[in-house]
Amino acid sequence: MLRGRTMRTIANEKVTFEKWDSAEALTSKERVIAYLEVALEENDPDFLISALGDIARSKGMTQLARELNIDRKGLYKSLAPDGNPSFKTVFKLLDLMGMRLRLEQKST
Repeated sequence: MLRGRTMRTIANEKVTFEKWDSAEALTSKERVIAYLEVALEENDPDFLISALGDIARSKGMTQLARELNIDRKGLYKSLAPDGNPSFKTVFKLLDLMGMRLRLEQKST
């Protein structure tokens, strides 16, 4: 999670960079689905877990953790970039958010 501002000097000129928090941009179901679809297309499990973490934070980790019957800290840990959530946790999380995974054959 990134927040705040960072100042950098480039060629003797101060430049301000806004920090980005993906969870703050996930304001609609359409955005959440698009973000998750991109994460799946990347075919990178770590990126997918990180995206699920961003989505969970956008929905409220405390409430989701309660509904998943795990503690909030455990949910943060399992959805961290180096986390390793079980399939059960992923499927329950998606279900709570009103989503499901579908498979399709890769194009050749």
